[in-house]
Amino acid sequence: MAEEIINKVAQSGLYTLDLEDYYPKEEIIVFDLKPLLFMEMILKEKDFRAALQSIDWTQYQDKVLAVTCTVDTIIPSWAYMLVAVHAEPFVKDIFLGDRQTALQELFLAKLRAIDISEFTDKRVVVKGCGDVSIGGFAYLEVARRLRPVVKSILYGEACSNVPIFKKKS
Repeated sequence: MAEEIINKVAQSGLYTLDLEDYYPKEEIIVFDLKPLLFMEMILKEKDFRAALQSIDWTQYQDKVLAVTCTVDTIIPSWAYMLVAVHAEPFVKDIFLGDRQTALQELFLAKLRAIDISEFTDKRVVVKGCGDVSIGGFAYLEVARRLRPVVKSILYGEACSNVPIFKKKS
């Protein structure tokens, strides 16, 4: 007579939170101000405005724009405002910084939108390994958000984990 196989992980009452589920899938386009500058070094207002008006902004339709300047120069704050005003009707979102900065901001926004109440008094395992490299910022944010409501936070897999937090009774 064969013994019944018991899935102890399924019976453990652990809830697995996979951060890959929240990893941004939007296309991020880097918008470099450098080509819009005089001699790729100096921002001349009149030329900058003309350059922005000549751009076909429809190419950024429903994309995420990461606005940066890859040359070390002074960019006045109003210049970023002008870019935003031109891009806003077309882009899905816009961030100041490089691709990684935009990715991080999108990721954090998705993590902050999680309904934390669904984790109330649960034992949560935050999945640690996967196909996508998740930055420490995401683990920091999810632990910060979960801590006030969960019974415990673990890192890794249900069968092999690192205890992070346990609510004191």
